Order: sequence, then C-alpha cells, then structure tokens
Amino acid sequence: MLETFVTFIVNTIGDLGYFGIYVMMFLESSFIPFPSEIVMIPAGYLAYQGEMSMILAIVCGILGSLTGAIFNYFLAIRYGRGFLIKYGNYLFIDEVKMQKMENFFKSHGHISTFSGRLIPGVRQYISFPAGLAKMNLVEFSIFTTLGAGIWVIILAYLGYFLGDQEELIKEYTHEAVIYTLIVISIIVFIYTYYHRIKKK
Repeated sequence: MLETFVTFIVNTIGDLGYFGIYVMMFLESSFIPFPSEIVMIPAGYLAYQGEMSMILAIVCGILGSLTGAIFNYFLAIRYGRGFLIKYGNYLFIDEVKMQKMENFFKSHGHISTFSGRLIPGVRQYISFPAGLAKMNLVEFSIFTTLGAGIWVIILAYLGYFLGDQEELIKEYTHEAVIYTLIVISIIVFIYTYYHRIKKK
C-alpha cells in the first residue's frame, strides 16, 4: 500500500511539476498531515534525473510549507480559542493553561516555531499555538521558513544522492531526524541559558 502511494506521489509530482510539490507540501503542513519525506525525496530524485531544477523544487517545497503553516495560523486565530473554550476540558486545557501557553508564545514564539518545524509529529501543529497567541505574523513566517527550509533541503538532497535506494533512504532519514533533534536540543539549551543570564 505504501509503495503504491509513494509511486502515486512520484507520478503526481512528475505530472504537475513544481505546482504539485507546492500543493502537497501545503497539505502536509496544514490539515492533512503526512510525511514530507514522500514529497521532497521524490522531488530530489527527479532533480537528479534532470527532470526538475533542485533549487525550484526546494523553493516550492518551502513555499508550500509556509503557506500551509499560515493557513493553520489563521485557522487558530479564527476558531482556536472558541474551540478550546468549548472542548478544552476534554483535552485537559483550561483558561489558565491557555493563557500560560499564549504568554509563552508571545515571549518565546520564535524559537518554538523554528524548532517545532524540525520535529516530526510537531511541525504540522506548531502553527496553532502561534495563532492562538497571535504571534507577530512576520516573525512567525520568518522562523517557519527557516525551520521548514532546513528540513526541505535535507529531504531533497537525500532524494538527489540516494535516488530510489529505499533502504538507504530510510536509514539516512532516520539519522537525519536524530541529528536534527540533537542540534535543536543544543540550540534550545543555549537559548534557555542565555535568557536565564539575561534575567539575572
């Protein structure tokens, strides 16, 4: 089933080109979360075959991720607070926790957005708390682009250099996730340490 789906993605990207990359990365970043690996790795492979420009594929992937994130951001602004007030008890979220989350994002939204875009299972949803906190849209867009851009570039070049070697792709993607999480942990540690010193 997965192999069939991946083949479909490769064929779709081949047929729709850069627009296909943009649309699928928009969906991946917004309300239909599926692994970005199945979009950008095939795109990198097509670039290796000379059927696409690597730079344009990466740009379309980043733009798709950004616009999908902005879609979620405005969705949270429009419906998020009302939804949490109505159903928050079922999610163990009350008004106090919601206020703490908003205050946290107002102070640390940039590092949270950047790091969140690089964490699997989090990257699609980090836009919601940013929207709830009404984080500055320009700042949100910049740090979303930085985080999404790093991940898109990693995946595209994995596809470019490894092509259709499925086992190697799985191995190196797993390693990329681990190394990325390590780097994020270091960045967050430095950021936290700096702010503690600044407060003192």
